[in-house]
Amino acid sequence: MMRIGKKAVSFCLLLLLLAGCMLGLTGCHGTKGLKSFEIPEEFDTSREYEITFWAKNDTNKTQTAIYEQAIADFEAIYPNITVNLRLYTDYGKIYNDVITNIATQTPPNVCITYPDHIATYLTGNNLVVPLEKLFVDEAYGLGGSKVRFDSPTVDEIIPQFLEECEFGGHYYAIPYMRSTEACYINKTYVEALGYTLPDVLTWDFIWEVCEAAMVQDGEGNFLVNGQKVMIPFVDKSTDNMMIQMLKQQGAEYSTDSGEVLLFNDATRELLYTIAEHGESGAFSTFRISGYPANFLNAGQCIFAIDSTAGATWMGTNAPLSDISEDKIVDFEMAVMPIPQFDPANLRMISQGPSVCLFNQPDPQEVLASWLFAQYLLTNDVQIAYAETEGYVPVTTKAQESEEYQDYLSRGGEDASTHYDIKIQATRLLLEHADSTFITPVFNGSASLRDAAGQLVENTVKSVRRGQTVDDAYIGKLYSDMISLYRLDQIGHSTGVASEKMDLGKLPKTSVILLSTLGIAWLLIILYIGIQLVRRKRNYR
Repeated sequence: MMRIGKKAVSFCLLLLLLAGCMLGLTGCHGTKGLKSFEIPEEFDTSREYEITFWAKNDTNKTQTAIYEQAIADFEAIYPNITVNLRLYTDYGKIYNDVITNIATQTPPNVCITYPDHIATYLTGNNLVVPLEKLFVDEAYGLGGSKVRFDSPTVDEIIPQFLEECEFGGHYYAIPYMRSTEACYINKTYVEALGYTLPDVLTWDFIWEVCEAAMVQDGEGNFLVNGQKVMIPFVDKSTDNMMIQMLKQQGAEYSTDSGEVLLFNDATRELLYTIAEHGESGAFSTFRISGYPANFLNAGQCIFAIDSTAGATWMGTNAPLSDISEDKIVDFEMAVMPIPQFDPANLRMISQGPSVCLFNQPDPQEVLASWLFAQYLLTNDVQIAYAETEGYVPVTTKAQESEEYQDYLSRGGEDASTHYDIKIQATRLLLEHADSTFITPVFNGSASLRDAAGQLVENTVKSVRRGQTVDDAYIGKLYSDMISLYRLDQIGHSTGVASEKMDLGKLPKTSVILLSTLGIAWLLIILYIGIQLVRRKRNYR
């Protein structure tokens, strides 16, 4: 029998070590292998805890101060828990950083984010904590007997808002704030064009007024405002625009199971209409032209669609206006629900940040994180934050409180806390909460949302470049979006062909791992074979 030399053994061990390293690297991405979180019988207050909290604040210093005050108040109640705040100005950046930190096993403890994003975080084993047991835990649940502050009960969370946090058979978040979209209107210009605002805005009315506003004089000034610039309709969020238009028509978008239905004939017809008004210059988007509020406040826009949470940027006296005072035009503003296809059946999206918890090896640390997340639902935090912008609190406890009702009753008293446009936008959601809807949440729903918006963006850009939008164009656009956002890996229907992802397909990291191990063993076998051949030759 021939013996393998020490060098061969060393080489084989090196290959196996490299394969082991690849196992460690690939295992980091979303596969911490954590045990499912179990609620401790007792919170250990003899220990010190340090937790991280990632949040968004829109560069609003008042919101930052509210977070900081909430942390200070919470730490006074639980002096053994230290909360480290990390602020972002964009939810997309939070999403990207969470994904990156999942890969390095360092996600935050508590994170303000969106359910579509949480669905992606769930690709890791037990990374996001299911909350339904925590909701009703007698000691530490919502309104629990051992919670040291006045926490709302689960029944005091607005049901429609809580529903947004349930997917995959579990509640993976608690709602933090809620908003919808509103249409902020230069009523002065609408009437100057000879129109009267209807009780309910319709898409036909919007398009008609917008095209009427495009008339110019011989010097290129628009008659309605006397300026060289006029974009009658600017939409901040084209993904919401497309999703809401489809919902209003009863057209398909996606299923709860993750089947993509966006690429259909109803979408095609909507894109033809958008192309028509994009080509004339009557319609544009935030990404193409800029922030709707800036055009509205400068008298260069008539209909600006944005979140109700964006109300403090809207209007002649907007406290957070982004343009210089000399550019601001004086006009009468109206705040209305977004345009509808059926005025008798209003449909508008419900949106807003939620709070999720990331699992940790130490269940006591998770419980400390839950206590802080729960504190964000107290009246002090909910009401203070809602008063900064056009958000509404997510609990009946806060909404029905004397303090909040007093706030709503004082609209117009000043141009800051009680800014009338902000309170009008808030009331819009409160009065139409039953008309709101949510979109299905699944791994890939964030990408589908992006694709919905990009359909609008690309169409408007194309007509502005002189391209023809026809069936061939839209067919290619559909294919491009499916490819760009990898929607064929979710399951889609384009109206021409249908293809679904094989849900049994191994994750990418598993494929890398198995491939690496296979290559390592092949190299080992190859090396041993070469050594054996050489030894045979030496014996001849």
